Amino acid sequence: MTTEGGEPTASVTDATLEDIAANGIWRGASLDINPSVLAVARALLAALQGTAPAAALPEELRELVERVLREAGVSFPRIPVTEEIGLSAFAIKQNAPERRPVVIVPAGWNPYGWMPFMVGYLSLAARGYHVLAYTPRGFGEPGGPFTSDGFIDVAGPKDWSDGSAVIDHAEGLFSPNGVGFMGLSYGSGISQLVAAHDKKNRVAAVAALSTWGNLATSLYDNGTRHEKAVELLIGFTGAEEGKEKEKFDEETWRILQNFQNGENMEEVVKWGTERSPETYVGITNERSIPTFYSNTWHESLFPVGEAITAFEKLSVPKHLNLWIGDHGAPEGVGMTGMPGGTPFWSYLAPTTEAYAWLDHHLLGKSTEVPDWPVVNSQVMFTYKTKPTGFGGDRIVEAARREPLSSWSEATTDTEAWYLSGTDGGGGATLSDKPSAGWSRAFTAGDETTATAMDDIMETGQKEWFGNPKAYDPAGFDLGRLLVWSTEELAGGRRIRGAARLRLAVRVEEGDAATLVAYLFDVGPDGTARIITHEPFTTDVSAGTDRTVDWTLQPAAYDLADGHRLILVVNSRDRLYAFTGTKGSTTTITSPTGQEAVLELPLG
Repeated sequence: MTTEGGEPTASVTDATLEDIAANGIWRGASLDINPSVLAVARALLAALQGTAPAAALPEELRELVERVLREAGVSFPRIPVTEEIGLSAFAIKQNAPERRPVVIVPAGWNPYGWMPFMVGYLSLAARGYHVLAYTPRGFGEPGGPFTSDGFIDVAGPKDWSDGSAVIDHAEGLFSPNGVGFMGLSYGSGISQLVAAHDKKNRVAAVAALSTWGNLATSLYDNGTRHEKAVELLIGFTGAEEGKEKEKFDEETWRILQNFQNGENMEEVVKWGTERSPETYVGITNERSIPTFYSNTWHESLFPVGEAITAFEKLSVPKHLNLWIGDHGAPEGVGMTGMPGGTPFWSYLAPTTEAYAWLDHHLLGKSTEVPDWPVVNSQVMFTYKTKPTGFGGDRIVEAARREPLSSWSEATTDTEAWYLSGTDGGGGATLSDKPSAGWSRAFTAGDETTATAMDDIMETGQKEWFGNPKAYDPAGFDLGRLLVWSTEELAGGRRIRGAARLRLAVRVEEGDAATLVAYLFDVGPDGTARIITHEPFTTDVSAGTDRTVDWTLQPAAYDLADGHRLILVVNSRDRLYAFTGTKGSTTTITSPTGQEAVLELPLG
């Protein structure tokens, strides 16, 4: 069996779906798509095209294909957006005599374009929508069937214009009575930006999954470059190895190289700000475009803090879901698999709630959307699990979700924990009393086992499926990091919001320092889980103390009774660029009047 373009069609069984449900849509230590996701998508395409029998699919997928083919027709248009550039697309047109809305789905950042999320398109069609999915310009393997022409614009003005051209095409193809946009990751940002910039103001609702609010601060915040994310994205465009530059025009490639080299960062920030939905929130509000957001607590590409900040500025009908895990993990199963392949059906909530949002605002269906809270925050690791018998755990009871009318309501109090000097045994305490005049030093420039994640997206995906990373604080290299710990906390703590850290830093060599702060929950058995983290880079004259303060990423975390909270500060994490002198000494101090302190948000 083959799909359009001659790709072999892998066999799809219940085991294929179970692989997606148990392991997610990402595979390996880099931005790779789980082969099971691609197998499902290719098999669905083959069944829709009639090049492979639908009967070969698992029951639920077969029924989905048969239903869509009874009620609609499929096509593979190439949408001209300029005289030179055409976009690869996939269309599902309802056969119903009455007018229906269309949901337009820009593909995420991947070399397969619109292809991987076939289950999502068919699910939308089964709900009564016309569907038009497309590959944004520049993406795809050279000569591949899902590839679009042109250079990647990174959600810039050309992508906005393309989105409007896609709406034009949809109007001619479907004559819809409404237009909605839904996107995951890259497609989520494009969805918001097209809605804000379409000159005819035709977008009636947006569902933005694993989205960003501010691309500039996603990539560069607190003076620190999010180096690993850009490195992986450049390598995941569909370009042949060593030819990644050919995917970008000269100007964009120059910006990306400046970012990687840490040069002309003001220009990089301006470039990223232009591509940020937050920049155009006033237009979105004026147009009253209902907007649905989702993001994850340990998001490795678009940190949750910037998404929350943009969301809070919206005054339109809006909803924000905050999930355990990392980029794309919560929404992935619902977009690529089916309920029968999931061991726990709440894995589908991140997508079914997005569908419900569109149903309410586009189809006018009676749904629970009007009764939803503005924010629904999942509390980290409050799920219950049991061993699978094959290594790892699986969830048997969903994590708790907390409704809020605004994220600002999450924090109702703060608690000050002051950093102390050494206790004589190499450790130091967090206490309720200020402590000044001490200094503690470590060797800068090396990664340590106190790290935000082992693998970008992979570690957080395991969190989503019930297997958060376990850390061993006793094994942290005290020569390359510093640790502060509370005593066992009676009653635990309800951590809700963004912690803030103040301390003074001194370097013995060079003129800059990168610090990365982490908060961990340490249980009675000595193992730990990460709550949050954030880097900070500052200029500092060698031999001079400089007081700095920064805000860590927001969190919703219940520290259990009898657990300890520990703060770790090191100089390097694999996610971020290091600015400083490798092998030199960095010293943390606590000046009188500006004592080192951790402000812990409580709710």
